[in-house]
Amino acid sequence: MAAIRSALCLLLVLAALAADDALGFIFSSSSSRSSSSRGGGQQPPRFSHDIGTRSGLTSLYNSRVTHAEHWERPLGSSSVMFGPFRHSGVVVTTDTGDRWLIHKGDGYGRSSQTVVTRAGHMSPRWRQVEGHDVSGSSLADYVRAGGANYGIATDNCHHGRCRMMGLP
Repeated sequence: MAAIRSALCLLLVLAALAADDALGFIFSSSSSRSSSSRGGGQQPPRFSHDIGTRSGLTSLYNSRVTHAEHWERPLGSSSVMFGPFRHSGVVVTTDTGDRWLIHKGDGYGRSSQTVVTRAGHMSPRWRQVEGHDVSGSSLADYVRAGGANYGIATDNCHHGRCRMMGLP
């Protein structure tokens, strides 16, 4: 099953590589400046926070993950998903039952382009693709797997999601 998942991730990444250069032209509203998990038009970066204290962030990042789900939504203001023209992320459930969306994009964060937000902030445009129970990983492991940097052809949301979904 892991080999099939890896092959599917590789195919998705290759398709994204072939198409990503056209994204800015085809979907001008999919600009890298939107920091919202909702998707939408071009916006300047804003960094709203679900947790406002250092101890709260430390506690969240040390949380154990019990379930991981692959989710996707259309790019920008588009209402359809086709081929690699979609945004992807991972919703994790922690051992306390809290659900968090972890996803990446250019300009999404400050020190890392992989960001975490409460899953409750997700728009109805997001759709679950798959999910499985996990053990042994923390939320911080998922953020690390997502990657600090963003490259449209080399390290985009699909690459990060594939790495996150491969965690134990």
